[in-house]
Amino acid sequence: MTTKGLPGRVVRIDDETWDAYGQLCAEKGIARAADMRMHVVREVNAWRKANGIEPPAPKKRTVKVPKGAVDRARSADSD
Repeated sequence: MTTKGLPGRVVRIDDETWDAYGQLCAEKGIARAADMRMHVVREVNAWRKANGIEPPAPKKRTVKVPKGAVDRARSADSD
């Protein structure tokens, strides 16, 4: 499991192509992993659309607030 909570995947790409892809992504200002994820999402969405497959319901997102942040915000508002 990665630090982002998603499983890591292994891809086999030769060193020359991987290095060039790293340069390409650096010029685009994006990480290789993010670029690959966006590509996969685009491909899957196009495949779903072409085959009339409904996308899954969006996942609920949780925002974690650091301990004490709410109390500090409330005390700042009461001043």
